[in-house]
Amino acid sequence: METNTKPTVAVLGMGYIGCVSAACLSSIGYRVIGIDRDDHKIHSVMKGQAPFYEPGLQQLVRDGKESGLLTATTSLPAGLSHADIALVCVGTPSEKNGNLGLDQLRRVIGEVAEHLPTRSKPLIVAIRSTVFPGTCEDVVLPVLGGHANVEVVSNPEFLREGIAVQDFMEPSLVVVGGRNGNAVKKVASIYASLGVEACLVSLRTAEMIKYACNAFHAVKISFANEIGALCGKLDMDALEVMNTLCEDVKLNISRTYLKPGFAFGGSCLPKDLRALTYRANRLDVKLPLLESAMPSNEQTLKRAADAVMDLPAERIGIIGLAFKENTDDLRESPVVSMLEYLIGKGRQIRVFDPHIRIDEIYGSNKNFILNTIPHISRLMDGSLEQLLGWSQYLVIAQKQSLEAVQQIEASGLPILDLVGTSLTRPAVQPAIG
Repeated sequence: METNTKPTVAVLGMGYIGCVSAACLSSIGYRVIGIDRDDHKIHSVMKGQAPFYEPGLQQLVRDGKESGLLTATTSLPAGLSHADIALVCVGTPSEKNGNLGLDQLRRVIGEVAEHLPTRSKPLIVAIRSTVFPGTCEDVVLPVLGGHANVEVVSNPEFLREGIAVQDFMEPSLVVVGGRNGNAVKKVASIYASLGVEACLVSLRTAEMIKYACNAFHAVKISFANEIGALCGKLDMDALEVMNTLCEDVKLNISRTYLKPGFAFGGSCLPKDLRALTYRANRLDVKLPLLESAMPSNEQTLKRAADAVMDLPAERIGIIGLAFKENTDDLRESPVVSMLEYLIGKGRQIRVFDPHIRIDEIYGSNKNFILNTIPHISRLMDGSLEQLLGWSQYLVIAQKQSLEAVQQIEASGLPILDLVGTSLTRPAVQPAIG
């Protein structure tokens, strides 16, 4: 059968990136073994269930389990025993000083090294986690490079939470970098059916491309918000300015992120900006624009919080809690920071997010929200109808579905729109960017 000619892929780390990668690869015919120390994630996959919410993921996990192409285990030796390619998808969180935390990467690479003496066939280790340029050479290769039949490549991911399945299946960019041309081409071949020609580059270039892309995205968001703030002060239509700017697709490249809106957040952009500026400073290279992006973002968040503080109402309903729509990821969500500030100022707040159930989230996601707002569960409404019935004023902090927009408009409540939701009736547009 055709599937027998394809390499077997092990995915080390079944979080947002790993689980989506594993499920999508199984859907295009690869035998995939997911590996993670978290029993919840592994048991979920083995029951044919996604361990977290991501549009389209549940069906892919179920189909992969039923077809026999997707399995999962907590045992790294068992998971790697038949693998030809190992995709490393572990987390690389920020340390206090802004540098990348590589503890998970060092641990898993050490476990792979312990397994290698038992192997007789080649293994390609592809680092899919976001790592600073030089990490493969300085951290991964010293541990694995002395073993025969193992090659290391960099294969950064470009998946956005909320549309990660679509991003994988319809990629805008596929990058694989390494020293061994055959290993690079073999990893690139697993994406061949997705209709995009992979960019085959050097090892450090592949690592840097992810940072360049994320830094560019972050700068675009801050740039648009600052233009939006200025337009608000000048009593101008910021969307008209930015939409006209976006007509220049030749020089401005892309419309993505070039829209005045709320602050950015999540587990990628803040983390990668910190790491990039930290490492640049270590090299005595000054990046004033990038260094200004996070302070600019904080000012956007402050303007939003001040606009909410100025609302002429006692009971304020917040729509959206995660850092963006179509995800349950609360880490570094600007809405959480805003809520913390508003609660501290004594404002009466209630919140609804269609994908957040506090009793169902776990791990770092749950720890973040409970450490920030321990009583968050008392502020959460179970339905949009419940929130609309309680509120005197609505704050839209997350892009909404058409159905939700219709419900919001039908309520007749005044609205403070932080994200530029498509509404048919006027909403307050604060000068927040």
